[in-house]
Amino acid sequence: MPVITETPSPSQATSPRALAADPLPALNSLADLQLRTADGRLSWTGPLVVLLSRTAFMLLAQGLFAAIFFLRSAAHPWFAAAPWWSVYATLIDLGCLALMWKFTRREGLSLRALIGPIRLRYGRDFFLGLGILAVVCPLFVIGGMLAMRLVYGAYPVDVFPGILGGRVLPFWALIYSRFIWWIIWSPTEEMTYAGYVLPRAQALSGRTWPAVLLVGFVWSIQHSFLPFLPEWHNFFWRSLAFIPGCFVFTLVYLRLRRLAPLIVAHWSMDIFATIMTLQ
Repeated sequence: MPVITETPSPSQATSPRALAADPLPALNSLADLQLRTADGRLSWTGPLVVLLSRTAFMLLAQGLFAAIFFLRSAAHPWFAAAPWWSVYATLIDLGCLALMWKFTRREGLSLRALIGPIRLRYGRDFFLGLGILAVVCPLFVIGGMLAMRLVYGAYPVDVFPGILGGRVLPFWALIYSRFIWWIIWSPTEEMTYAGYVLPRAQALSGRTWPAVLLVGFVWSIQHSFLPFLPEWHNFFWRSLAFIPGCFVFTLVYLRLRRLAPLIVAHWSMDIFATIMTLQ
């Protein structure tokens, strides 16, 4: 198995002194994941299933809501379900958390280990998260503008009004979207792609760049499935728009090896998303 020489050896990373100083990152470190790969506790099955499952759960959750609208005699059930993405998204999160719990348990880990240390003293992770937000948010905005010009030939374009933007939901659904959805969504998405799949793909492949490419592209494409609208312009626009930001998120995680600052940045963007898309 190829060894990445710039990382500490397994004996160094899992020594009693290292574990006592910073136990959580050691449990999800590259060196420790290589040890679990060598003894058979870690294989490609878990990372690949989790990587693809989030998109699959998006289609299933939207399909469930579409079935409800079908029973209510909606003219176009799939499109009627689409504006509810910030409500049914929690079903997606529950499915992803259940899968990650199953696979991390086989490794002898808890889900908490995927997050890593949380450094609250002097607001360190909060301010670091805002710094990440200042870097990543413009990438998402610029990426969206350039992708829309590339795919639609113009900017801005009023794409699917009332579904992607200008959504109108009942009061209870609006409250849920603005005060509950993002609390669960952001940490689960970061745990799925950055905390779980990325470091395992890195350990299993023996290289960093294939892991970054795999996770970065799948993470970007995932955004075109929430909600999924069967129209190719919309699919490519949203997939391309998220590529710069998702790749930066993966690289920042590899530098920090903990999720708390990334979750703070992600929370901020998701809060803004509900404000921008909901009336």
